[in-house]
Amino acid sequence: MAEQSKLVAKDWYEVIHFSDDISLIRELHIAHWLRCNIWHVKGREYDLLIDSGMGLRPLKQEIASLTEKPVTVISTHCHFDHIGGAHEFSHRLGHRLEADVHQNPTLKNTATAGFVRAETFKALPYEGFSAEDYQVKPAPLTGYLDEGDVIDLGNRVLNIFHLPGHSPGSIALYEESTETLFSGDVIYDGDLYDTVYHSDKELYRKSLRRLNNLKITTIHGGHENSFGRERMQEIISDYLAGRGVIGNPDDWVKNQL
Repeated sequence: MAEQSKLVAKDWYEVIHFSDDISLIRELHIAHWLRCNIWHVKGREYDLLIDSGMGLRPLKQEIASLTEKPVTVISTHCHFDHIGGAHEFSHRLGHRLEADVHQNPTLKNTATAGFVRAETFKALPYEGFSAEDYQVKPAPLTGYLDEGDVIDLGNRVLNIFHLPGHSPGSIALYEESTETLFSGDVIYDGDLYDTVYHSDKELYRKSLRRLNNLKITTIHGGHENSFGRERMQEIISDYLAGRGVIGNPDDWVKNQL
């Protein structure tokens, strides 16, 4: 197997500080076209971890080096690259429509097939790792989030938007005071993905049109770099016109290699 020629990585995560209270955590050795953005948001009362990566190396100890406060994990949706580390944490929130996936993850319902392959990894997370054996560990939600819910960290407030389309329970977190959106995979600066078995293209279009009218200064997406309102509108316009979309995921992945 191709993994046999790769070394075990010494460091698996990197931390990029956007501000005193927002940090981006990335898995260094996962291909850039796949790796999830893990957002750590500090609060006065407790902290948020927005998505949790693939779960290939312990994440909780990485977070422990950043904060001493309790941490709640919010999964923006149920795909493998966003929920893999959730099982390490006691408080896990997401949308009720995807509760069964978090409790009973499979290759199909976490959209794993086709993306996790030897070429996905530049180094191994641990000795003996094989892409063929990868699977998400069950991490049942301990609470639910839906449209209109509010996350109050004591010094900052984030509103929950339910934005289905990419997946049934896709959510985003919006901080009105700073016009900041943590968007998960509803929108990011890259080709959008609406061909998962549980995607709904019409709902996706409605969700993106809704974002188009929102006062936003900064979007921290589930992948790629953060961006602003003008770029957001370009991505939405392209999608609605049939551009910037991942069609066949196998063909798309081959083009990235």
